[in-house]
Amino acid sequence: MRDGRCRRKRWQARDLAACPGFRSRGRFAGAPACPGMPRQAAAKLREESPRPSAFNVNLANLERQLSFLREIDELKSVVRMTPLINQSRRENSAEHSWHLAMYALVLSEHAAAPVDVVRVVKMLLIHDIVEIDAGDVPFHDPSARAGQAELEQQAAERIFSLLPDAQATEFRGLWSEFEAGESDDARFAKALDRFQPLLHNAATGGGSWVECQVTEAQALARYRPPIERGAPALWEASARLIQAYFDKS
Repeated sequence: MRDGRCRRKRWQARDLAACPGFRSRGRFAGAPACPGMPRQAAAKLREESPRPSAFNVNLANLERQLSFLREIDELKSVVRMTPLINQSRRENSAEHSWHLAMYALVLSEHAAAPVDVVRVVKMLLIHDIVEIDAGDVPFHDPSARAGQAELEQQAAERIFSLLPDAQATEFRGLWSEFEAGESDDARFAKALDRFQPLLHNAATGGGSWVECQVTEAQALARYRPPIERGAPALWEASARLIQAYFDKS
């Protein structure tokens, strides 16, 4: 004691551990818990605190990722022939891709073989991105597909290359796997890609079947192979929907 006053302890960062109220989490968490700490000591603690690791981002990779995300917004402008079930308008390819991802989550138990649902969802979200450049070719107009494969390959090269190299390789690989349709995951994804527009047409009085003058025989021939191969139970449901529609038309 001197002059009736207590000497104030000289606080240092190392003394904080001894403070009963010290909180170790957070950049400034310790300071408010110890009312006796002078402002100078609190300022020193702030200076000595490590910077958050969030500052250590790869800015070049981030910019490429954002460039890709800006580019794929164009998929919302690619209009398909398939009508919305409420028949207010046609769906676009971005909506189609989202809807198929939901189909995969909901219907995976009906796949012909065990599948990795996450990989199937990725394929379905990616599979039509090439339509930004190549456009959507109506399923019921085979003659329009001339040269389409080459256009889609060129589109895949351009669009996926916007991503950082590792992601570009992954996405391009998933897209190519879907196109080949040989793995169990790809077969199921392709089955859903055919089943969804079929379901819409059946629910909207024919939809693109009417517009393209599709016969029952053509519908059976075009839908059956991919759907039955990837999801036999969905093909049984599809065959009933096709028969019910053409029986009434």
